[in-house]
Amino acid sequence: MSSNLSKHDHQRTQQHTHGDGHNHSHTPEVSSDNERQIFLAMLLTGGFMVVEVVGGIVSGSLALIADAGHMATDAAALLLAWMAFRLSRRPADDHRSYGYYRGEVLAAFINGVAMLALVVWIIYEALHRLFAPTPVLGGIMLWIAVVGLLVNCVSFALLQAGDKDNLNIRGAMVHVAGDLLGSVAAIIAAGVIIATGWTPIDPLLSLFVAALIARSAWKITRDAAHIMMEGTPAAIDYQAIKDDLLENIEGLEHVHHMHIWALTQERPIATLHARISENSDGEKMLHRIHARLKAEHRIDHSTIQIERGDCP
Repeated sequence: MSSNLSKHDHQRTQQHTHGDGHNHSHTPEVSSDNERQIFLAMLLTGGFMVVEVVGGIVSGSLALIADAGHMATDAAALLLAWMAFRLSRRPADDHRSYGYYRGEVLAAFINGVAMLALVVWIIYEALHRLFAPTPVLGGIMLWIAVVGLLVNCVSFALLQAGDKDNLNIRGAMVHVAGDLLGSVAAIIAAGVIIATGWTPIDPLLSLFVAALIARSAWKITRDAAHIMMEGTPAAIDYQAIKDDLLENIEGLEHVHHMHIWALTQERPIATLHARISENSDGEKMLHRIHARLKAEHRIDHSTIQIERGDCP
């Protein structure tokens, strides 16, 4: 820190500040609604998965078996997401000063990877069945697929009521949406088989659903990995923030050592050094910078080091 920085400025810049100047707690606020929606969706998904496993084996339908495997993965993923929400409720401590909120991001990453692995299996099995068709009982397949569609609609509605900005909720919705599409594909395939007896429709529609799932699963995995790598949030323009602070805060001469990352997707964090003019009040400048970050860039947690003169 610069040698000509006042004692008062030195003390102030060691704090994590809000506009009121008080220290900021890193203890996360977890919505109990999100936790409840995830739990109910998990119960529905896990319960019907058993029915689909049996139905897929009896009917010989890959679309049902793929959807059952998908639902099994979903039930595990939803359980993991629910456990992450429970873990996130724990307060920060000396070993984890930001608390346990990153558990949500880790759960979302694992969910995304699991979905991609499932897509690989569906593609492999579908290609095998295209070259070696197997008989499919369309009637059993149709009834189970219709009930599955209803169950997935209820689960999706439950998750829709949660916080859609939450990466964990988004990951869960991708899983359930994939299940819903799987049920629709199974219904279509069953109808075609009953009407025409053409069984290749079953693996063909499975490939279509796998492609849709892969796209969403990749985005969830990529977003979670970006957060874990401390990447700048996609909605934030790094250079634009620096320019905005310098243009709109009188007495601010330079912004450097600025880092912007996210604790979770909806909680961006910033740290920066701010060089101010000799006649500027360090306390007031601190509040102005923080207020600007919060009002214009939705960054309500910032750690700001005030400096006068060159940064050491």
